[in-house]
Amino acid sequence: MLENVFEFDLRPIPPFNFELTAQKPAGWSLFNAGEILDGNTFWTATRIDGIVAGIKMVSRGTIDRPRLHLSVYTSVQIPQKKKGEIPGYLAKMIGTDQDLREFYEMAAKDEILKHTIEDLYGMHDTQTPYLYNSVVLGICLQMARLDRSMGMIESINRNYGDRVEFDGIELTVEPSAESISVLKEKEFAEKCKLGYRAKFLINSAKMIANGFPSSEEILSMPPMEAKKKLMELPGIGDYASDIINPHGGFPIDAWSVDVFGMLFFGKEPKNAREMIEKVKRKGMKKWGSWAWMGFFYVAQDLENLSKRLGMKLRQM
Repeated sequence: MLENVFEFDLRPIPPFNFELTAQKPAGWSLFNAGEILDGNTFWTATRIDGIVAGIKMVSRGTIDRPRLHLSVYTSVQIPQKKKGEIPGYLAKMIGTDQDLREFYEMAAKDEILKHTIEDLYGMHDTQTPYLYNSVVLGICLQMARLDRSMGMIESINRNYGDRVEFDGIELTVEPSAESISVLKEKEFAEKCKLGYRAKFLINSAKMIANGFPSSEEILSMPPMEAKKKLMELPGIGDYASDIINPHGGFPIDAWSVDVFGMLFFGKEPKNAREMIEKVKRKGMKKWGSWAWMGFFYVAQDLENLSKRLGMKLRQM
């Protein structure tokens, strides 16, 4: 039971769509699988500085005049100094400090993105406060459709996560790197249907448990330095580092290359692997510093984009 609680308000930079930011249309979670959205209230759980925290968010504003009220629940008292740091940190993780106006100006003139910003107006990008959770996502997304990836993550959480209770609800919080680092590879792979990913997940967990930089420290690094550091983790290559880098990137793999090959060149590539770099370069050139946000918006809007553009886009 998480009984200690402290509360504060955040005022996101508008436009800010609370529902789209909390629960992405493509099924991407905010911090953790199993989160609950009920009207204007959202419950999730994560780890902050190694402490399990339940988080309740209530939207008390509108898309153009947003305001969030947050309650953070823990089993231990958080030091006063840390309480002063958490609001700013969670603001970055929830994306409330993102100013999307420049992106929207660019996207409004783009033949692809102009549709996505109409469909997803006010959706902000988010990051998980706990780095190992991002690493699990990055590794499980490799060479798999989204439903397969989400199935692996759900299995990891169900078998190895921690159940927490706060504000009258129960959630499962993602397992710690420490708990995964001691698992046997074969058992882990079979129980969660991970295949080769089990080895990478365990070895990455060992590095994080032994003092690898935290999400907050990665966020403070310059973008390319952060990417280089993330690629030191086992199983984290160019694609996965672009997925989990808080500074963003343009993550193209054998699955997403079909979508962006169709969008950029009018057809799916015959040889996906050979086209990855070409598609990646095109996306970076086309959308520049907003390439990640372009990728993010397209990934959340594939069904609508298919209808609007009159093309069959592969669902991720």
